[in-house]
This record gives sequence, C-alpha cells and structure tokens, in this order.
Amino acid sequence: MSILTKICQWLPFGKVPEMHAQGVYKRLQKNDVQIIDVRSKMEWDRSHIEGSINLPITSLSIDAIKQLELSPEITTVVICLSAHRSIPGVRKLKQFGFTDVYQLKGGMLSWWKLSLPTSK
Repeated sequence: MSILTKICQWLPFGKVPEMHAQGVYKRLQKNDVQIIDVRSKMEWDRSHIEGSINLPITSLSIDAIKQLELSPEITTVVICLSAHRSIPGVRKLKQFGFTDVYQLKGGMLSWWKLSLPTSK
C-alpha cells in the first residue's frame, strides 16, 4: 500500500455505507448492532448513544479493537458529530476485517435532531 493510499484512508471525504438514525435506533432496540463513537472523550461524556463505545479516531487501531473485544461479525455503526471523522473510521474497520460497517448518516447532529435518547 502506497503512502498516498494510507494518507487518503484518513481523509474525512468520500462515500462509505451509511445508516439513518432511525435505522440505528431500531437496530439498537433489537440489540443486534455495535456502535463505535469516534469523537473525543470530552464530546462523548457530554452526550452519547447508550451502549456506544468511545474510541476516539486518533486511537483507532487493531490493538484497540481487540482490547475492546469488538466483533467483526456484528453490524457496526461508526459515529461522530457530523459524519466526517466516521468516514475514516469506517474505512479502517473494513481494513481490519469488519464487513458490515456503516457510518451514522449526519452524525450525532442527526440523532439529536430526531430527539433520540442519549446518555451523559
């Protein structure tokens, strides 16, 4: 893999699979999805989706994934504030062997807009 390809994986631009907030909420209620919140710990502490795992994008690595015991077989949704940091998060998870991985379309801004439940 070239250095340019490696750098491009981290850019917050481009298309990745997305799931709408209502869809994520329904999947959460069925308990068949894992959510990785790639915002900073401070952002996550203020408001996050119950059951989400905070793994800041700057700490996203295969070792961190293994330590958190995240399963590549479970549908995974990566979230951030506005669906920019989640783009490289989705790319990295796919590189780590996750096959069914999405970003939350519109990020937490879309979740809050629909007044879906959060924890603090």
